Amino acid sequence: MNTSRTTGLSGPMVLLLAAGAGLSVAALYYCQPMLGAVAFDLGTSARSIGLVPMMTQLGYAAGILLLAPLGDRIDRRQLILIKSVVLATALMVAGNSYSIAPLLAASLVIGLSATLAQDILPATATLAPESHRGRIVGMVMTGLLLGILLSRVISGVVAEQFGWRVMFMAAAASIALLGMAMYRSLPAFAVTTQLDYLSLLRSLGALARRHAPLRQAALAQGLLSVGFSAFWSTLAVMLHAAPFHLGSAAAGAFGLAGAVGALAAPIAGRVADRRGPEHMTRVGAAMAVIGFALMAAMPVLSIGAQLVLLGVSAVLFDLGVQSTLVSHQTLVYSLEPEARSRLNAVLITGMFVGMALGAALGSVLFSQWGWQAVTALATTTSVMALLVRLGRSRF
Repeated sequence: MNTSRTTGLSGPMVLLLAAGAGLSVAALYYCQPMLGAVAFDLGTSARSIGLVPMMTQLGYAAGILLLAPLGDRIDRRQLILIKSVVLATALMVAGNSYSIAPLLAASLVIGLSATLAQDILPATATLAPESHRGRIVGMVMTGLLLGILLSRVISGVVAEQFGWRVMFMAAAASIALLGMAMYRSLPAFAVTTQLDYLSLLRSLGALARRHAPLRQAALAQGLLSVGFSAFWSTLAVMLHAAPFHLGSAAAGAFGLAGAVGALAAPIAGRVADRRGPEHMTRVGAAMAVIGFALMAAMPVLSIGAQLVLLGVSAVLFDLGVQSTLVSHQTLVYSLEPEARSRLNAVLITGMFVGMALGAALGSVLFSQWGWQAVTALATTTSVMALLVRLGRSRF
């Protein structure tokens, strides 16, 4: 059996890694277009149902912090198998929930176990040759990002046609099949550290203190994620209400617009290989600012024009956020190759803390002040991310 010291990746293996990253992370986002339908079925408020995406994002952030570093200590193939079993089980529980409490508990576990996507990414960086690492990581990131964005399309359609419970059960089946395929096909990965678990966790802080580029990347990506999550966590509820009165399928269809941005991930990786990842992070953050800021014009437009503008904005800010993420990962993976899982853990923890914060703030702002407050939040945090990437200070 080949080991993780392989110098290249076959096309089928890259495809499997991309599919694995996409299917696993999609579990975090299936709920978003269905929130209006779930809230109606469970008889809960818009504010309460907004806790569902918040719990998945918090669970994911906690899983990245507490579980992802184990990829440097334990064979990643074993971790992927264990997490796939837990994730499939949690999705089944979510689909069988008849009140908000078990759904929230299941959502937290879904977030924790969906971190198997973050075992796949460091595995990809380890298997890829250095000269093409940005491009190959970008290809796998395309799978991950398409999973995030197309999950909304799929879940919106399935929920409208068959009900939201069917979507959760189908997701559980896909994860079970993924776990078996990944465990059978992935090579074994040699451990790169003998640190015990507590020392492994403490080393995250040491890595963050040692590498200013890592701190900057985590902060900038976290700020971008606040706006990204606020938008997607409230979009379905906003479209479900007046004046649009659109269902889950319409909300999910906006994922197709965002998917255009995900397809650019390999391009961002190639630019990062040629011109350096720092350049692409600035370009990506600027695109996110423009995408979110455009939505300030919605109140003066007709309903049809507002929907078109939402689609255009989704393309721009998704392209910006995802390009920045690929470039940040290319940057941090090069800092200490023997600590890639832990470096990735610091970066993605920052990102998903931002995601959880965006989901929580987005639901509160939408409930109190409406959609324009959500877009103002997204624009402001994206401007802050751009300033971080343009800044020269070390923090």
